[in-house]
This record gives sequence, C-alpha cells and structure tokens, in this order.
Amino acid sequence: MRKYSDKTLHAIVSHFIEGDKKYHFSPLTNGLINATFLVSDASTPICILQRINTNVFPNIDGLMQNITRAVHLLEHKEYAKIEFLKTEKNQTYLNTENGVWRVMTYLKDSIVYNTTTNTNIALESGKIIGIFHYQLQKEYAKDYTDTIPDFHSLETRRKQFIQALETATAERKETAKEALAYTDTFFQVLAPLENPKLPARVCHNDTKLNNILFSTTNNKALCLIDLDTIMNGYFFYDFGDAIRTIVNTAPEDEKDHSKITFNKQLFTAFINGLKCHSGFLSSAELKTLPLGVIFMPFIHGLRALTDYLNGNTYYQVAYENQNLDRALSLFNFAKKALAEIDFITQEIMPLKQRLLPSS
Repeated sequence: MRKYSDKTLHAIVSHFIEGDKKYHFSPLTNGLINATFLVSDASTPICILQRINTNVFPNIDGLMQNITRAVHLLEHKEYAKIEFLKTEKNQTYLNTENGVWRVMTYLKDSIVYNTTTNTNIALESGKIIGIFHYQLQKEYAKDYTDTIPDFHSLETRRKQFIQALETATAERKETAKEALAYTDTFFQVLAPLENPKLPARVCHNDTKLNNILFSTTNNKALCLIDLDTIMNGYFFYDFGDAIRTIVNTAPEDEKDHSKITFNKQLFTAFINGLKCHSGFLSSAELKTLPLGVIFMPFIHGLRALTDYLNGNTYYQVAYENQNLDRALSLFNFAKKALAEIDFITQEIMPLKQRLLPSS
C-alpha cells in the first residue's frame, strides 16, 4: 500500500467530517485493491476512509451510482447497511491530486473473518447473502454500470489466460506447470456455465467471507462490505464465492494443500442460513449452484495464474510467487469441491422447497 502522511489524510477526510479535530489513521489491509484506513477520534473509531483504485475502477460516477442505488434498497431489520458520507459539495467522493477518496460509516463492535470453523458464522453468512439478494431481487441489472466488464466471464478470463501464456517467460511457465495442468480439466467441467440461460441479477460479485461484517457480541452477520463490484451477474457467482471462502478453513494462498478442506458441516450451515431468504430463486438458478461452487474458485485461481504469468501486474503480492500459490490453492479447492458434487447437489435440494409460486 502506498504511504500517506496523517496531514494528507486529515486534509482529505475533513471534506467529509469535522476538520478541527485531530484524527488517527490506521491502515486496514484485508483488501487487495483499494487503500483503506480506519479513522479514529482519540481511541474511538468513527469512520472508514478509502482511496478507490481508479486503475481497476475508472468509472467512479457509475461505481458510486451503483452503490448508492443498491444501499438505498437494503432496508431490512436484520441488515445494518453502510452509509456513504457526502462532501460539503454534496458529492459521495472527493477527487484530489492524491487520488479519489470516499468515507463510509463505521459499524461499532464489528469484525471480519478470513476463514472460520464456526457453523454459526457459516449460517449467518448464508442468511445475510440471502437478505442482500432478497432486497435487490426486483432491480434491473441493466440499470447498473458494469464497473469491471466481464468480471466473471469464463470466456473473457480464458482469453486473457491464453494471451498471458503466449507472452510469459519460459521460466514462469515452467514454474507454473502444475497449475497449468489443472486448466484444461476445469474448462471442460465448467462449459455448461459459459452461456447460462438465467435471469441477470444485481449481484455483489465478491462475496468472500471477509467481505461480510459480523457483530463481535453475538457473531450475527451485519452486512456486506466492499460494494464496488455491485453490478450485473448471476446468483451462482455470489453463492460460489461465499462457499469457496467459508467451507475451506485454509488461507487462500495456502501452500500445504493437505490443509485445504471442503467442510461439509460448514456447507450445510450456510445452506440453512440461505434458505431463510431463497424464495426468489428460479429452478434454473438452483441447478447452476453445484457447478458454481467449482466455478468461482477456478475463475479466481485462473485470474491469479494469469497475473503471475503477466509478472504480477494486477494483485498486490507479498512475494514473487504468491499469485501462483493462490492459483494452486484455489484449483486444489475446486478439485475437492468437484469430488463432493453429489453431496453439494443433495444439500441444495431443500432450497427448492422455498420457491415462490411464480417460479
């Protein structure tokens, strides 16, 4: 993360909140794209300051319009939505020589988890994702800007991968040969999801576990965060992305693949949470969910592998081969999920009982 002085950050945040106080800025490092800081008054957290990565999100107006529109509809007794503060000029973001910034409300006594072994966390995750989609079910996806066009398009990601493979150094291709061996198999397995005949929905598109806020007092899920990818998508995107980070108790870049799990108890708990608010789903959507569990880890792994072949130009990495480790870990999880496809299909069946008559 690029370093900013407290003076610079104070000057930026003062456009959104009272500027006479002395604030403390603590970097939050869970995200890989934006630079994020917890803003505190003395020792009391008051808001979140974030620099938007305009290389990844060049259409700031479209991005913030998507978020504003969706957040407005997330009114539910079990959903604690994040508010975006406005500048003195009534803008939801501030464009400065140090980048584009925004400020969000801070939810007191909240926490995120990168992994979990707690079935209640899994259940609450399913419940909050169900609420998110239930509240947005009547929105027209075409009314939302694609902040990252073709974000989860398998066809697009395959083309980018092939191009990277053609230009990668011989050394990188040799180092990545184990990861490369996975790709043909999964391209074949996932072919049915390339052009799915499904209703387009307004999706979060990045529902990994650490994009869910939980209460520190009772572990109830509060809301989804990191809303920049709210846009057109299919429900199996959000379903599969949540599963890949909830039922696997190992870190995303785990090198010891014996630690990578498909935890059946956590999967069942997630389904039990989701079925509380799954009545909007069509039969066609439900049929895609088992492959969605494989699709999302594979496409994330493919993106990481592509970035490694390109020389690590997209994701922040702590060491040279981290993207390759991410890819291998994600592919290994996808392999383990594929081995559980019958179990996954069986566990999803109760969701069919929640279908609305119009489905």
